[in-house]
Amino acid sequence: MDFSWSEMMLVGIVALIVIGPKDLPGMFRELGRITAKIRSMGREFSRAMEQAAKETGVKDVTDGLKAVSNPAGAGLDAVKSAADRFEKWDPLKNPAKTTPAPQTVAAVTAAAPAAEMTLAAEPAAPAPGPATAELARKQAARKAVAEEAAAKMRAIGAGAAVAEAGPAEPAPKKAGRVRKKADKTAGDPA
Repeated sequence: MDFSWSEMMLVGIVALIVIGPKDLPGMFRELGRITAKIRSMGREFSRAMEQAAKETGVKDVTDGLKAVSNPAGAGLDAVKSAADRFEKWDPLKNPAKTTPAPQTVAAVTAAAPAAEMTLAAEPAAPAPGPATAELARKQAARKAVAEEAAAKMRAIGAGAAVAEAGPAEPAPKKAGRVRKKADKTAGDPA
């Protein structure tokens, strides 16, 4: 129940009139004791229910359900980190290393004489797939365009540096501020 201040004040005024000013403090004391007993009985009841839940194993089941519903407990953080690594993966920087299939090794061994066959220290990297080859071609084209633009910028910068240098010895500057005078020509009215 939710009482507003005006309703509580009305109840207090009625209690003061009905009970009287002498018995009102004793009644409030008794009311406080009753509410304290009710609260203690409620706490005792909840403790008894928790104890019964522990004894029957219901608490273990609820803890298990909480652990399952927790994303970290379910292993979803490992899935998220794997997805992040996949997004950052570049097939050109670290291609997958594969070993030759056993049939291929057996076929090569049967076809080649034992004297001519030598074992390499490391197997050759497999040829990239069509998607990886296309990606490599696009990256090479971008790199070529970037290098061409950088070369043009260097050439422009070198030309500007030569133009700024001017004559070998710059003319000495005059001290102070120099004002330019307007040229008076025959056609200008001044």
